[in-house]
Amino acid sequence: MKLFKAKQAPVPGPSREEALDARPVANSWVEVEKTEDGLIRLGYPVTHKPWFARIAKLAGHPGEYRGHRRLELDQMGSAAWGMIDGRNSVRELVQEFVVRYGIHEREAEAAMTTFIRELGRRGLIGLR
Repeated sequence: MKLFKAKQAPVPGPSREEALDARPVANSWVEVEKTEDGLIRLGYPVTHKPWFARIAKLAGHPGEYRGHRRLELDQMGSAAWGMIDGRNSVRELVQEFVVRYGIHEREAEAAMTTFIRELGRRGLIGLR
């Protein structure tokens, strides 16, 4: 009888070049608001963890507990969100940031990939 499972090799992700050639697409169910400052506020539904749903049910909340989150983007995030249309690749978004904000290409690439990764983790965008 085995006590421990053998670790599986991690599935390799896309290469750097493949990731930069991907085209981010916003999910259709994301609510987009423009604040009076001209910034973007995103609204999206979240389903809570099963243990939290059980606690909510014990507290008298009927059915599946679903919440709603909001994410307010800063000036650069709002600009990036405006460029995410399914036609621009990540590489093109990085180049636009280099030109628009006068920052180094590596810095723009790191910021943009982190931004896209975080939006993807929350389910707000997908990559084509």
